[in-house]
Amino acid sequence: MLENISASHTFTKDGVYYFVRRVPVALRRHYTSSRISYSLRTRSASVAASRAIRASAQLDEYWYHLRCRDTELPGKHMLRSRAVPTGPETVSSPGVTNGCMTLSEGVGVYLRLKGKGKGITFHRAAERSCGYVIDVCGDRPISEYKKADANGFRDALIERGMAGSSIVRIFGTVRSVINFVASEEGVDILNPFGKVYFDRTAGVKDRLPIPLDAIRNVQQQCYRVDDEMRWLVALVADTGMRLAEAAGLRCDDIVAEEDGGYYVCIQPHPWRRLKTPGSAREIPLVGSALWAAKRIIDTHDGAGFAFPRYNKTDTTSANAASAGLNKWMNSYTPEGATMHSFRHSMRDRLRAVECPADIVDQIGGWQTGGVGQGYGKGYPMSVLRKWMDAIEHRL
Repeated sequence: MLENISASHTFTKDGVYYFVRRVPVALRRHYTSSRISYSLRTRSASVAASRAIRASAQLDEYWYHLRCRDTELPGKHMLRSRAVPTGPETVSSPGVTNGCMTLSEGVGVYLRLKGKGKGITFHRAAERSCGYVIDVCGDRPISEYKKADANGFRDALIERGMAGSSIVRIFGTVRSVINFVASEEGVDILNPFGKVYFDRTAGVKDRLPIPLDAIRNVQQQCYRVDDEMRWLVALVADTGMRLAEAAGLRCDDIVAEEDGGYYVCIQPHPWRRLKTPGSAREIPLVGSALWAAKRIIDTHDGAGFAFPRYNKTDTTSANAASAGLNKWMNSYTPEGATMHSFRHSMRDRLRAVECPADIVDQIGGWQTGGVGQGYGKGYPMSVLRKWMDAIEHRL
């Protein structure tokens, strides 16, 4: 029997209901997006309607709270700025919470002080992770969170179906924010979000490298289609660059050498920051990467973005690139392979020609251990090219 129920504030995607509601303009400064959207995890219209009504009522209540908080309090000028002795106990002024910032206030301080020069991902991670805590445990002074709150938060994340690796990142961010705020406030607390047990491997899939024959097949398809998306695939396939590193390149990041060779200079840009300081590097271009570089330069006359379709805003759209390219690759690679798998493959390909580990690290922008590794400028281009040529000519 078909259900004939209209669930407001919902839409369906692949048969699954999603909740969606626009954030009021007056309250958008509290949010990182202009709308709230998430899966209701059901294909039933009646269940979706019930969950959407409950979610909408919760939002209405919370938005009322935010509007009241933003409204000027009557008689505010008469409030005392600190606790006033009244005998054996003291009465604290409204808004003063045991001398500690609330978590939401702490996030603001954390981002203002530690977020300078950091990318939007850093800011979103702190806001999103601590937002999850506030949704589950409430927005309290940091000193009032208990171990039971942290355990309940863990259980809520697991119930949402999050993988162990995602929970690790979220807890790590929450711990960092609370530790930082406690240090700033001069408060000595035992962070309850530390040493919380959960299965870190739950739901985590190993990222396997792409076999060499599949890489060659993908490269042949890139040569055949010969468009901007395939140039990006070809560039990553024979360099092992992170997708965001490649998608955010400018044409002048591709450098021609006197001997006719080319290399790519990976450096931070305002629209695309690098994951770590050690990610800045130069990689000789061989094989499909060299072909892609020449097509990019010829097409754009050596100026502007190498991949304009992924740089239409002030931030490189690496997620959009990943979604589109991963879908295209499904027909030519083993199940589970993604654009990031080329990076795993590059490490194995360099191992296969017995490339020294520190050269592998320099080519891939991986962190190398040891104090001595921080000295000097690294291996010259001629040495890097020798090993890149070796993997290109290996059958």
